[in-house]
Amino acid sequence: MRVPYDTMRAEFVRVLNKYGITGDRAALSATLYADASRDGIYTHGLNRFPKFIKSIEAGLVDVQATPVLEADCGALERWDGRRGPGNLNAHACMRRAIDLAHERTMGVVALRNTNHWMRPGNYGLMAVEENCIGILWTNTVPNMPPWGGREARLGNNPVVFAIPNGDDAPVLLDVAMSMFSYGKLESYARADRPLPVDGGFDESQHLTRNAADILKTHQALPIGYWKGSGLSLMLDLIAAALSGGLTSREVGEQPGETALSQVFIAIDLKRLPDADAFAERLRLSLADLLTSKPVDPAKPVYYPGQNMMRTRADNMANGIPVDESIWEAVCAM
Repeated sequence: MRVPYDTMRAEFVRVLNKYGITGDRAALSATLYADASRDGIYTHGLNRFPKFIKSIEAGLVDVQATPVLEADCGALERWDGRRGPGNLNAHACMRRAIDLAHERTMGVVALRNTNHWMRPGNYGLMAVEENCIGILWTNTVPNMPPWGGREARLGNNPVVFAIPNGDDAPVLLDVAMSMFSYGKLESYARADRPLPVDGGFDESQHLTRNAADILKTHQALPIGYWKGSGLSLMLDLIAAALSGGLTSREVGEQPGETALSQVFIAIDLKRLPDADAFAERLRLSLADLLTSKPVDPAKPVYYPGQNMMRTRADNMANGIPVDESIWEAVCAM
């Protein structure tokens, strides 16, 4: 089943209005959800929307709250999200980081006390649309064991790196520190399909491709094994240090996944003395990468973000593929 972009966005606006998010804030939040599905990130678009509504119902999200500046620390600003809607808080802080980058070459905004930001790639795209490099990450509730451990003590702490690429698709890397995000695991479990590679451990401590088993144990596999485990910890601690917010351990003590810590960095390429020369070097580097002979001739090599524009064009022309049960549940709200 496919749903037109405008229809999906309008349905999000309707439901958000019902739950107290109105006007421009509802329009922006709905756009961020619809854009995620439009670009093929279905797990953090339509599929995530019902969870957001449940977090409002549970009292985890203050629909009226907006982020406020807490401290100007020179190159860094600290903001308090006041447990407002996560995607609106993230959008505001990325916007502020970009504005600072236009003034100072680099802008850094650290945000505490916020909620799930939904698709983080949206904020990386905000940076590249203004010719900025974007680097951003969040911590999460503990949902991944440290390498060699059994219990979840780390968040899978997604990170985004984005860089403009002229008129072509930007280079956009949007990854969690686990092999699969929990949204992706839920998608595979609903479809009763095996993961393409091992994604975590089952109750017998065996590596498995069964998403339902991983959701049961909360033992997702860190990317790069011990390397992903260590990187997750560092992202968590740095986000908490810069924002003055909670670590993943402390987030786990909250009544739900709330009071997260996030960091948004923007770097204005135009303010660098060799910006034009670097644009050509970037083009040549990507062209060289794409000449690598594929292992499977049916699966050519591509750079992160390259396929997004194809997916976007297809979904805008033919409608966005949806899980019918989730779409029907949103329409019934």
